Amino acid sequence: MCGITGLYHYASERPVEQSVLQRMTDVIAHRGPDDDGFHLAGRAGLGHRRLSIIDVSGGHQPIFNEDGSVAIVFNGEIYNYKELAALVEAKGHTLKTRSDTETIVHLYEEFGEQCVAMLRGMFALAIWDSRKQTMLLARDRVGKKPLYYADTQGVLAFGSELKCLLQHPLVPRELNREAVADYFTYYYVPAPKTIFKAARKLRAGHYLIVTPSGLREQQYWDIDFSHVEERSEEEWTGQLIDALREAVDVRLMSEVPLGAFLSGGVDSSTVVKLMSDLTQQPVVTASIGFSAEKYSEANDARRFAESLNADHHERIVTPRAVEVIEKLAWHYDEPFADASAVPTFYVSQAAREFVTVALSGDGGDESFAGYRRYAFDAAENRVRAFVPAALRQPVFGAMAAVYPKADWLPQPLRAKSTFKNLSLDPARGYFTSVYGALAQQRSALLANDLQRELTGYDPFNVFDEHYARATTTDPVARAQYVDIKTYLTDDILVKVDRASMAVSLEVRCPLLDHKVMELAARMPTSLKLRNGAGKYIFKRAVSRILPPDILTRRKQGFVLPAAEWLRGEMRPLAESLLFDASMKDGLLNAAHVQQLWQAHQSGLRDQSRTLWTILMFRLWQRTFRVGVA
Repeated sequence: MCGITGLYHYASERPVEQSVLQRMTDVIAHRGPDDDGFHLAGRAGLGHRRLSIIDVSGGHQPIFNEDGSVAIVFNGEIYNYKELAALVEAKGHTLKTRSDTETIVHLYEEFGEQCVAMLRGMFALAIWDSRKQTMLLARDRVGKKPLYYADTQGVLAFGSELKCLLQHPLVPRELNREAVADYFTYYYVPAPKTIFKAARKLRAGHYLIVTPSGLREQQYWDIDFSHVEERSEEEWTGQLIDALREAVDVRLMSEVPLGAFLSGGVDSSTVVKLMSDLTQQPVVTASIGFSAEKYSEANDARRFAESLNADHHERIVTPRAVEVIEKLAWHYDEPFADASAVPTFYVSQAAREFVTVALSGDGGDESFAGYRRYAFDAAENRVRAFVPAALRQPVFGAMAAVYPKADWLPQPLRAKSTFKNLSLDPARGYFTSVYGALAQQRSALLANDLQRELTGYDPFNVFDEHYARATTTDPVARAQYVDIKTYLTDDILVKVDRASMAVSLEVRCPLLDHKVMELAARMPTSLKLRNGAGKYIFKRAVSRILPPDILTRRKQGFVLPAAEWLRGEMRPLAESLLFDASMKDGLLNAAHVQQLWQAHQSGLRDQSRTLWTILMFRLWQRTFRVGVA
């Protein structure tokens, strides 16, 4: 795993300043502590930080074609590079290394930007073609590897992290007000926006071509739920377990120690069991737990690891450990409110003590409808189907108005919120069920001045654009599509990348292999969601290799005991951020924040998720000196 940077003065012949490119690259040294490399070519320049995984001795970057006219910097792993290497050699190219990166240079020579669609793996890359004076940027299909860019005054600046761009004098730290509204809706800033007005995220499954004529962004891949195939369950389960096994197998290539995250849930257990079947040595596994047993899956993970004779390592996260959030604020570059970033950092740290590469179980819920919200949404859509659209708002809106509010009840029993959702169209209803809790507080959280600036802007549009783009009319499949395009890319994969790269660990996600995802997309929803429970076909397939107790265990995930911590050891840090004089900077409503804090401290209401969201924003402000005196 690595970090990449670069500059291109596409509107002028002005040469790139080496000192600027050096600063942009040095700031992400944590992504690649083993080596650095640069290429300056007049108006263009490339930078690279390397974490050596494959061809440890010969994979220095940038890498060039035979005559030096094409150069590449690359972050990621290509799992089909041996087949691609054979292809370019058959076309007459000579490979000087065993690196997957060199193969891409020659693929580009033969196929141009279309070579990106031939790559199987995770990647962010930049190719400079001096003959055509063209810079190509590309990002993998689902966004496992990040890539940011800024286009300002005829200069393209790009890098693996947002902080790279901030090292350039032409990239100001001007706040993107719409991104603030998005953050206080989604708990993260969805692509292509960033928290800074001048910078953008290159969207997953896209490439960007930059020439002296300007910039052109193009999508090269999308997940398609419209081609559903009819097969027997036996055929599907056989195909699926074979695809999972092969996806794990190709991710075992490495010249450095390799292991896995293990939570005790079905996804990570599947990955670890397949690794155990495919390797001769005990699998190195890492897990974390909490001193509060109700939040911890450590015992389950330990028992499963012992059953496989794995080399298991465990770390207990305490309230004092949350001090790491100040470090994480710097690594994430943007406000990021997924509290599981903390345990993800610690499991990465635990794994890094023993391995350089770890496999994870991320991605199964999005592809196989594992989240409980899919079942709730499916039930609501069945009701909508019986009530004409013109009657939904009058009927269900009236019922929601008179039914008492009961946020403290489990989701299925909150009839008021259910009636409200039923009064909405399917897109707005699903959005409300996932993000409504924070979105409904946004007007109270944001200061009046900021709300005036945001007049006419609705963060829901981000969600709705994806919902409309889904190539299916199946409501569950559309919800899956939106989650893959938003929550998976901009929350889960950001969390995993930053937390692991903070400790120079490469994480590979076999369940997010595009072949596995495309196979899942061709399956009928009835095989994913059955009797109100998700991942039916996935669990049936892996029942061949996993014990029954794992298949029936309730999903927990990395749940942080934030409510207790905010009333305990984390309270001094929280109060220093929430009640600082800079809270009057015109962004947040300080009086409302204080009300939330007091309600939480009284024990009457659990406001931990909203408070955590505010805290991460304030911590980001302080770390990057944005709106803080």
